[in-house]
Amino acid sequence: MFHNTGSRYGSVAVVLHWTMALLLIGLLGLGLYMTSLPDVGFDKQKIRLILLHKEYGILALALALLRLAWRVGNVLPELVEEMPDWQKVAARFVHLSFYALMLALPISGWLMSSATSVPVYAFGFRLPDLIAHNEYRFELLVELHKWLGFVLIGFIVLHVAAALRHYFICRDDALEKILPGRSG
Repeated sequence: MFHNTGSRYGSVAVVLHWTMALLLIGLLGLGLYMTSLPDVGFDKQKIRLILLHKEYGILALALALLRLAWRVGNVLPELVEEMPDWQKVAARFVHLSFYALMLALPISGWLMSSATSVPVYAFGFRLPDLIAHNEYRFELLVELHKWLGFVLIGFIVLHVAAALRHYFICRDDALEKILPGRSG
């Protein structure tokens, strides 16, 4: 089953979900680690990590766009019927916020690199600068990128907690709809 149904996410949505989850958690971890390294001189390891972070950030942007296109072109499985309306609204808000963050984080990183005139490469291809060199904008974008990352961490924690609550406490099929290898 490639496409979503009214009761379950299809295999494409499941693969995109879990691939993005691993990629975003990896990028967040890498971002936290590399920013903890000292900014002294020419540190080859830190530069290598920054380049890796940028490259996989662009991959995350491409996958987010693919995921968004897939979501728009497919039916969304129904939310758990017994869930109160406020939780249904909260669930949709969190999902839409994830899409906004999956787009805003890599774009803010790309803008950040552009503002400091450091090119962004994606798997051998140089991407164009989005804005002209500007140190003031660079500093603002660094802060924006950092805080968007922290917001994403908060949403991931909330999302995982809600999924585990549905599975262990509510004992409904909310989590089952997105787990790999399930049918329904």
